[in-house]
Amino acid sequence: MSDSVVTSIMSDSDSIVTLIDVEKSFGKNNVVKKMNIEIKEGEFLTLLGPSGCGKTTTLRMIAGFEEASSGTIKVQGVSVEDKEPFERDVNTVFQNYALFPHMTVFDNIAYALKIRKKAKDEITNRVNEMLDLVQLKGYENRKPDELSGGQKQRVAIARALINNPKVLLLDEPLGALDLKLRKQMQVELKRLQKKLGITFVYVTHDQEEALTMSDRIAVMNEGVIEQLATPMEIYNRPLTKFVAGFIGESNIFDGNVEAIHDGILDVETRAGTMKVKGNGFYVGERIHVSIRPEYIKVSADPVKGFNLVGNINDFIYMGTVVKTSVDLNDNTEIKYSRFEKDEDFKEGDSVNIYWNPEKAVAIKTKM
Repeated sequence: MSDSVVTSIMSDSDSIVTLIDVEKSFGKNNVVKKMNIEIKEGEFLTLLGPSGCGKTTTLRMIAGFEEASSGTIKVQGVSVEDKEPFERDVNTVFQNYALFPHMTVFDNIAYALKIRKKAKDEITNRVNEMLDLVQLKGYENRKPDELSGGQKQRVAIARALINNPKVLLLDEPLGALDLKLRKQMQVELKRLQKKLGITFVYVTHDQEEALTMSDRIAVMNEGVIEQLATPMEIYNRPLTKFVAGFIGESNIFDGNVEAIHDGILDVETRAGTMKVKGNGFYVGERIHVSIRPEYIKVSADPVKGFNLVGNINDFIYMGTVVKTSVDLNDNTEIKYSRFEKDEDFKEGDSVNIYWNPEKAVAIKTKM
């Protein structure tokens, strides 16, 4: 983790998984770098980032399927680096479900209890509880190839939950589902997590999925956590240019602070001048400015403090939202969105772009 972006290491007694200076290298490729994070008991924490950022490797180290190159991993305060996966009180759900194709739904869910030689009555009772929990009562005698993708996913979750793990690790569990089913399963997973109170550590590259389901999100990039915060904080107050660009849509400018008045920065960029609220900056500093499309405003007349002029390129209707792009004079494209089309403007019109400075985010450049 970079010095400028501090992921807080909490001293709360309710933390259940702790990673301290954890690193993982494959040869000369350092895929996870000085990972420090505490995961609270009962929370839904998502590791979010693009392919190759280290999120799945981090999950596999917690599960015990990968050995950390250095650092400490604790589950319930106990170091688990030397423990086998089955000794860690965590279970994992994979994207490919990993169901036994020759077994029925009942036997797939019961597998772990049978391996542990539990009594037959206990197995039957626990499997029935799991079938009720994942809403698959009546499917116990079916084979995996007789199930839909969503049903297979629920079987995999039931099988992972039957041992009452303290932590459930989920690696892109909805990646193979179509969009409609994926959204339905997002709701079901969150419902299950709240009902059971189990800690979920969830890996995805889907930003909307992370924002929808998580209590906190750890945004990863090149093996480093760039920001760890609630979905609202990450969306509204990204700490780095990467987070601002990766989470949702954002217009990002690079510029220099020309003046500061009452916490409002006057910023000069290649596209023109603009205002943004920010603390801890100095005149002459190189910064990034991020502004979400929904906060952009347009005017036929110039607006004090802003000099961003361009022409409306197009209007794109997306159900309840109209997305508009504006080509500025320096060829920068600005995107803004509305719940309805601006009736005062049409394609090709010249407009002035501005916003409430408090809605934009000033971001320090990396040292």
